[in-house]
Amino acid sequence: MRLFLLPISTRRSLIYCEKLHEKAPKDRSIFDKISIKANETWAAWEKDEKAPGNWKKKVTFYGNQALKRIPYEEWGLKTLPVLTNRRKQDIIEGKAKHELLFPGRYLKQERISDILTKLSQERQGMHRSKLIWSVVIMPFTAPFMLIPVIPNLPFFYVLYRAWSHWKAYHGCKYLELLLKHGQPKTNSSWALDEAYTAGLMYPTRQLSRAAPRPTEIEADRVSGVVHQQTNNESEDVMVLQRWNGKLIAEQFDLPDMEVEIERAVEQVEKSIDAKEKLMEKKLEQEKAATGTADQRAKDLLPDHILEKIHDGAEHIAEETKGEKVKKEAGH
Repeated sequence: MRLFLLPISTRRSLIYCEKLHEKAPKDRSIFDKISIKANETWAAWEKDEKAPGNWKKKVTFYGNQALKRIPYEEWGLKTLPVLTNRRKQDIIEGKAKHELLFPGRYLKQERISDILTKLSQERQGMHRSKLIWSVVIMPFTAPFMLIPVIPNLPFFYVLYRAWSHWKAYHGCKYLELLLKHGQPKTNSSWALDEAYTAGLMYPTRQLSRAAPRPTEIEADRVSGVVHQQTNNESEDVMVLQRWNGKLIAEQFDLPDMEVEIERAVEQVEKSIDAKEKLMEKKLEQEKAATGTADQRAKDLLPDHILEKIHDGAEHIAEETKGEKVKKEAGH
């Protein structure tokens, strides 16, 4: 099983575990079935425009805003599997192998053990406590069942938070057991280094895709600038861009990883820096690969690459405009 430790900034990292193979319907647990049904219902509500007062779309809009506030660490821990007796025995006996990939130029190997230990131990108590409180609060939401037509939303929200804390708690327990038995095996990944460097060298996903792959020299330069920006690790500096989550997810064929990265980046950005300061550091990172003070990496790209990006942007704009016209005509 592959795990990923992805630094969002120089001090904060996201843990992500690739999903196990989808179970056949007959092998799904009651929790799996409820989760799948809930996701399908939520997705249907997001598109439903026939409900009175458009209440379903409003509920999903505000619900999604609330979900964004759930800490990214909790979302990451929830990607880890529940520690069943079978999985526990396989880990203890060494049958289950776990590999943890990380970008070595942007996350020091010696920090990994401390990060994983902190995730498994410090958050374990917090999620256990909040799970208990969610269960305690649940009966107090019962009066909302008397409201006609609209489901008991407070109850379902508290129920969801209880499930979320339960899942994250078990993620902590899983990680704790891995560490206790000398797992996971850590491997510095050049593919991650490359993706991180490209994200810092260029200002957009389109340029990052079209440009030549970063070299090891460029990766060393950019990571060196990131280290300088921390002022001897006294400041927290962003190393991952929100739009870069899609490229990393595509690199490892893990589409669900994209939303986890985007959520984590958004939360960390808000907590450590103003947007203007982030842009100043981003420009410095883009210039690092060129070795000059006045040129960005994109300034050295051949004209045909820039033209390709420009043409692609115009094409997307035309498609968006066409879809808008069709939508308005439909109404």
